[in-house]
Amino acid sequence: MNQVKIEIDGMEVYTQKGKTIMEAAEEADIYIPHLCHHPDLHEEGGCRLCVVEINGREESHTACTTLAEEGMSVTTKSENLDQMRRLSMELMLANHVDDCTTCPKYLKCELQSLIQYLGVSTSRLRRTLNAVNVETGNPLIIRDPNRCVACGRCVRVCRDVRGVGILGFHKNEEVRTAVGVNGGLALAKADCRFCGACVEVCPTGALQDKKGTFQEGNREDVLIPCKQECPAGINVPKYVRLIKEGKYEEAAAVVREKAPFPKSLGLVCMRFCESACRRKEINGAVSIRELKRFAAGHDTYRWKEKSVFKPQTGKRVAVVGAGPAGLTAAYYLAKSGHAVDVFEKLPVAGGMLSAGIPDYRLPAQIVEEEIAVIREAGVKIFTNRKISSLEELKNLGYEAILIAAGTDKGVRIPLPGAELLNVHVNIDFLRRNLLSTPMELKDSVVVLGGGNVAFDCARTAKRLGCREVSVVCLEEEGSMTAGEEEITEAREEGIRIYNGRTFVRIIENGGKAAGVLCRKVESFTFDENRKLILTVKEDSDHVISGEMVIFSTGQKPDLESFEELTLNPRGLVETDGSGNTGIKGVFAAGDAVTGTASVIQAIAGARKAASEIDRYLGGDGNIEECLTEDEEVNGFIGKAEGFADFGRRTYRCISLDQRKDNFHLMTEGFEETEAICEAERCLQCDLRPRLTRSRFWTEYQYK
Repeated sequence: MNQVKIEIDGMEVYTQKGKTIMEAAEEADIYIPHLCHHPDLHEEGGCRLCVVEINGREESHTACTTLAEEGMSVTTKSENLDQMRRLSMELMLANHVDDCTTCPKYLKCELQSLIQYLGVSTSRLRRTLNAVNVETGNPLIIRDPNRCVACGRCVRVCRDVRGVGILGFHKNEEVRTAVGVNGGLALAKADCRFCGACVEVCPTGALQDKKGTFQEGNREDVLIPCKQECPAGINVPKYVRLIKEGKYEEAAAVVREKAPFPKSLGLVCMRFCESACRRKEINGAVSIRELKRFAAGHDTYRWKEKSVFKPQTGKRVAVVGAGPAGLTAAYYLAKSGHAVDVFEKLPVAGGMLSAGIPDYRLPAQIVEEEIAVIREAGVKIFTNRKISSLEELKNLGYEAILIAAGTDKGVRIPLPGAELLNVHVNIDFLRRNLLSTPMELKDSVVVLGGGNVAFDCARTAKRLGCREVSVVCLEEEGSMTAGEEEITEAREEGIRIYNGRTFVRIIENGGKAAGVLCRKVESFTFDENRKLILTVKEDSDHVISGEMVIFSTGQKPDLESFEELTLNPRGLVETDGSGNTGIKGVFAAGDAVTGTASVIQAIAGARKAASEIDRYLGGDGNIEECLTEDEEVNGFIGKAEGFADFGRRTYRCISLDQRKDNFHLMTEGFEETEAICEAERCLQCDLRPRLTRSRFWTEYQYK
């Protein structure tokens, strides 16, 4: 017989044979005081708080180490038990700092909760604590020995659950038992894996995450910062782990679960995940984007076998704009059973992916391959088709319309001379060949702006043979919005960067541009209406010469055809946050809503809008899919010698001579061994929320 019946405080409780009294009680939602006990750890009974009385036995027993036996009658509350528990608690508190209000776990501390439950007062205790220094020198983790009660949870989770085993019990100078790192080493030197399990199970503030390591919010989300910071919520730890295990096509499928552009993202993603990566506090973030690129390069498309297409609904959706937002929404709406037509005013689909980002960063062929998968899902794309009004689409019988027009109009700052010959805006310059726009190239070019698009313009001009190319921007170097690598690589290619400058006027020579009159900036801010407030240095006027000037100081959406839409002061579409515009059946997503953002942000907004449109059309709004097996993850990660010193790898640029005068892809991704080594640097943050959260006594039904 596998089941036994016992009695706890007069209540009949059934549990499996081989389980302890503590386990039986927790299954029945009965609280027995405890501190060293944790559901995921083997039991030691060291804290002696879970003592219970068993009918027919003289001595008390610890509930966490005593097996439940058929017919056993257990008492958890008595005066004798209360005295024993108070004594155990007082012994622990004698070496514990008395001030709780300065502890980060204040009001979230198991020890503090137990003090309240047991009614223990520290005022009568004979304090034996001599304060020791708080250890703040380790990456990510703070250790405060003054708050340690030697419960041993951290030791057991490190040793038995993670298989790392760098923590142990030691005698300090006063011959008291304390928990510390074996050999007295720093965590990095002891080969800590920085998984955070020890912090997670610590019942006091003895082990803490450093301030700023995690944001506030839902535990399941914030403990995995790379996934939380990804706008589309891609399961980063899962595909990184799959790469480490050599399961490359499965890794690609994980990315595909949230985004239909994995190859493009592997080249141009803004890497919000890396900004949040905890490994960066040790020796550099994991190169997540490059791992995504590696996985996408090994995609065999076997994930299609698991891809789900819902039955046809007979509902029709029109999408205006074939950029990453429009195509993403179209893809998921088609998979939800709707007939989707996408209208694109340009000769090609892809938006800025195809008609904005230069081929040396993102080859057009890669974008075409990914769009082919979207077409295969049933999405019809009509290029060279500009929509004149919402009424036009309604008359064609569409039940829902998504505006995903992007921000494909460059902004020309109204400076004196802005309309001179050879003065252009970024988007026109980048699309000059696609749209057959007459544009005379010059030897010297000045690009105004400090973002990625500005550098796209500058580096494109250089590749087209422009001899002197300068980028001029308001921001100081450390505050530029362009990526750090973009700036470094531009400098390598001979592009000059002038930081901290404001533009006064375009210099004229014979009706043509000859340069830009600038002033040096001491500081600048924007007011609540996004109006620029500048402080400039006196007598700092100077000219940066250039026979061609390109404005790259922003972009805006082309929404002239949709006058019914409500726009905010920035000229962007107002929505309710999930795509609704307030006009029945009309939704919006992407840069037309957010302003110029990133590909991954456009994808995230499109997913929300697609879900909302599906609900509007009578669906359940569920566009989630699982394209990989949901395997049980082994939390026994083991020790890795020199783990903290595993060096970061990233992409390689081809040599300057090979890239400076052409538009071939300028970067090389990981080889297999490099990808595996980089994946092995991951701290596997997703293991931490898999640990069972400790329950406070207030959360039990019977207490």
